Amino acid sequence: MPQKLGAASHETLIEALEARRSVPAAGLSEPGPTPEELDRLLAIAARVPDHAMLVPWRFIVIEGDARRALGALLAEAYRAGNPQMAPEKREKFAGIMSRLFPAPLAVVVVSRPNRETMIPVIEQELSAGAVCMNLLLGARALGFSGIWVTGWAANDPKALAHIGLGEGERVAGIVHIGTAADVPADRPRPDVAALTTRWSPPG
Repeated sequence: MPQKLGAASHETLIEALEARRSVPAAGLSEPGPTPEELDRLLAIAARVPDHAMLVPWRFIVIEGDARRALGALLAEAYRAGNPQMAPEKREKFAGIMSRLFPAPLAVVVVSRPNRETMIPVIEQELSAGAVCMNLLLGARALGFSGIWVTGWAANDPKALAHIGLGEGERVAGIVHIGTAADVPADRPRPDVAALTTRWSPPG
């Protein structure tokens, strides 16, 4: 018979889902996930709906000294790609790029839809989005905080090449994970009742 969650586990899971919120990457510090915890997180992330089992996504892990090295490459790409920008403004944003990975761990979720199958591309891209969400939920379950972002580095061709994306691939999300010293106060949430309708037969 299928196993059911115990009442305590069920309530803990529900409470974690109800309280989940993002923490800015700059507010995430050590400790980050151990190698064993990272493996577990990626396994959790991979348990998503995936029509026809195409696995239309992959992971790029950025941690340790690689964070600073990639940040330097992205800063240089930003400078080279924005020669028309006022120097002060260009350097300001290049500096932001150099510090793009402040958290102990960043996982780039790469969407790579298979266009030679009958499965719609949007379904495959949504599967990659579900991977990002599972990363956040898994991180919270393990006691960490995180945030899912995109931004300039997720869309600029030179930046994408530095990150390691290939032809036909896109960034579904950059998920930063670490320990939050302070969790921001919750923000207003959508009024679900105002967004929900119930279909009924016409006439």
